[in-house]
Amino acid sequence: MGKSGIETYNEDGQWKSRRQGSGRAFDVGGTKAEQQAKGREAAKRDGVEHTIKKLDGTIGEKNSYGNDPNPPKDKN
Repeated sequence: MGKSGIETYNEDGQWKSRRQGSGRAFDVGGTKAEQQAKGREAAKRDGVEHTIKKLDGTIGEKNSYGNDPNPPKDKN
């Protein structure tokens, strides 16, 4: 089984970052941009995907820093 990805999200008016599947954030507070940076660092270090959620909880962006199971195809 692969490593869990990292998720940056808003809960109770605070931006947080956690490993997916964990109920507890590893970092809390600051702006969305600050939490995105912390989540990105953790995802790069772990070689996993970073999911950034919008304020409403929907997925706004995903970035992969590991072995992407669906890499982009050349358009040639």
